[in-house]
Amino acid sequence: MSLGQRVSTDQQLTRLLQIAVVLEEVVESRAAHHLDSLPESERAEVDEEVEELLAEAGVESADHRERLEALIEELDAETVPYDEINDLVAARYGPPADTDGVLYDQLCSEETAYKFYDDLIEAIEASEVSFGVDRERVLRTLREIREEEREGAEEVTELMDRRA
Repeated sequence: MSLGQRVSTDQQLTRLLQIAVVLEEVVESRAAHHLDSLPESERAEVDEEVEELLAEAGVESADHRERLEALIEELDAETVPYDEINDLVAARYGPPADTDGVLYDQLCSEETAYKFYDDLIEAIEASEVSFGVDRERVLRTLREIREEEREGAEEVTELMDRRA
């Protein structure tokens, strides 16, 4: 995804931060449901390393969501509640067929989030306007989250390589 333009208003910034929250909610929800959604025969093959990776991904996404929601609150806006997104994820996404599918899905989620944050940071940096929230705080928060997403993608890739 490419934002392709500058972020020039509080409303645009708010919308993009709300999208980031939904992205994190989807990742958090999917990580929480992956193991439970595997067929029983596949669930037995899931090792502790995969379970830890998914648990950490859920905790990290929840942390990202809370940090983004704090920025949105300063802009006097609201976000979509996690429970609503969780219900949509459960209804929309079918379970992965096996552990490799779980890991591939997690890798796609981490990479998608990384790219979104990278584009969002670039769009904010290209803008010269002031926002209703401290610009440097927004950028610092987004850069920290982007780095954690990059690290998450690397962790999933390394795990997939070890399992190959």
